[in-house]
Amino acid sequence: MKKTLTRNELIEVISDKVGISLNHSSEMIENIFDFILTELESGHDVKISSFGTFKVKHKNLRMGRNPKTGVDVPIKPRNVVSFYSSNVLRSKFK
Repeated sequence: MKKTLTRNELIEVISDKVGISLNHSSEMIENIFDFILTELESGHDVKISSFGTFKVKHKNLRMGRNPKTGVDVPIKPRNVVSFYSSNVLRSKFK
């Protein structure tokens, strides 16, 4: 069964591997996530070498269907974050 890595587990792993306190590790992770979010909100792509790229994509209005009732429903325009893995990351899973 696959297990999901949580934010707290990530903080603990970084704390153990780098040898810093949990508070400092937590602060580092929060700063990284905040920076990525801020860059995406301002319209910039975030590329992490040998890992991948985060991009904001705009999705236009489209029609969808409620699977229970079969009624057509408009899906509002919105922005979504997409992640594109690098070739290095992709090659690890072949």
